Amino acid sequence: MPSGMPESEFPISTLNDCSTITIPERLSVLEAVKFKAVACTLIEQENNLEQLILDFSQTQFIDSSGIGSLVHLFKATQEKEVQLVLLEVNSVIMSVLSMTGLDQIFLITSKEDSLNTSPNGSSRLSSVEVPPKTHPSIRSWLKRSVDIVGASIGLVITGIVLIPIAIAIQIDDPGPIFFRQTRCGWMGRRFKMLKFRSMCTNAEALKDQVKNEASGAFFKNSNDPRITKVGRFLRRTSLDELPQFWNVLKGEMSLVGTRPPTPDEVENYEVPEWQRLDVKPGMTGEWQVNGRSTVKSFEDVIKLDLRYQENWSHWYDIQLILKTVFIIFNKNSGAL
Repeated sequence: MPSGMPESEFPISTLNDCSTITIPERLSVLEAVKFKAVACTLIEQENNLEQLILDFSQTQFIDSSGIGSLVHLFKATQEKEVQLVLLEVNSVIMSVLSMTGLDQIFLITSKEDSLNTSPNGSSRLSSVEVPPKTHPSIRSWLKRSVDIVGASIGLVITGIVLIPIAIAIQIDDPGPIFFRQTRCGWMGRRFKMLKFRSMCTNAEALKDQVKNEASGAFFKNSNDPRITKVGRFLRRTSLDELPQFWNVLKGEMSLVGTRPPTPDEVENYEVPEWQRLDVKPGMTGEWQVNGRSTVKSFEDVIKLDLRYQENWSHWYDIQLILKTVFIIFNKNSGAL
């Protein structure tokens, strides 16, 4: 091991211009932080390194932080022009890589033979296994049942108010009724989140011209000039979020969860911050009931999201839903 290498449980073997790091049985937040430090130190110190192999033969579990550490390492190897190879990836880990689209980025192979690889370099390995349970809420049939029932009722309500909202949007600022934005869900999987459009049609192009009042890896401006007159009403009443019931019904979101980040926010995450992606994003959650308009620090967002994960229960979800309903009808709450 090169001098200055952090002590860890990640054995490293080096042969000529190739190094191999053995990944442990679990790659969750504690291991992921150490893994990133070890791997990044290695590629910095080994000037002649051409290939870095990650041996996953022992690995049975990976969570969002583990995915985050792999993303960080991939960027680092790209900068150093080092080829990154994932070796002996079992079907459980492969299912996570496939779900997040990382199987299309990483070179994945096996010791036994050079498996036929797809044009993008990833091996044709099975991904039939169910991804790991990163949090108890992920495989809770009761939570999913509540989501389905709640989303179904919510979509009925959305259908009732659709026409008047659509007319108001068109009169105020002609253009699309719905706004679709790419967000990151469970384990960083990307999906299109739906909203009633509350901004001008070229809002995304104008984002760089709007001052970010928040600190850290997310964007917020309390007086965003891109928001239309009707949009301000929709946001104040949370009516703009009604189409997200469709995302809940599809299983991309939950009624209650963490704040759904954008891909550019996730790009700036450090490994521990990926923990917030261990649960599905929600239409409401801790950030909603604790004054989302006043939360302007990414550290506060992380604290709220992790608090939800720690305190989660079915009853806790119900409490957050009831608090959200109260806040929506309480104009002086300051949460919206």
